[in-house]
Amino acid sequence: MSLIPSFFNGGRRSNNFDPFSLDVWDPFKDFPFSSGSRETSAFVNTRIDWKETPESHVFKADLPGIKKEEVKVEVEDDRVLQIRGERNREVEDKNDTWHRVERSSGQFMRRFRLPENAKLDQIKASMENGVLTVTIPKEEIKKPDVKSIEISG
Repeated sequence: MSLIPSFFNGGRRSNNFDPFSLDVWDPFKDFPFSSGSRETSAFVNTRIDWKETPESHVFKADLPGIKKEEVKVEVEDDRVLQIRGERNREVEDKNDTWHRVERSSGQFMRRFRLPENAKLDQIKASMENGVLTVTIPKEEIKKPDVKSIEISG
């Protein structure tokens, strides 16, 4: 989630402010004079779902046509999960006639600040059928020991 009202949020409705997301909204991204290059503009905003279960945080990214070797999953020292990769443009043959080019190419990067209960040393990532899944186990919340005190008198 980002700091954008729901009508800018790709059709998903959410009134939640997500303090862990490091996404930055570019109000000019769809304008012809956008600062980003045309080659990467469509691929930069890779959509990633983040759900929290009782046991873990799970991130899922749709990355069709990308091999696992082209994706990097990293955690920075300040508890920031970074998912990045690149889809290269197809090599053009002089004899080919292109009628339409709609598939995006270029680099993408998404960053998320992880909560304190994330076990950074036990992160697992897998890729199946173009879907990257990153699972981060959660620390057990230790409940304080409560001792009853008998009242005398």
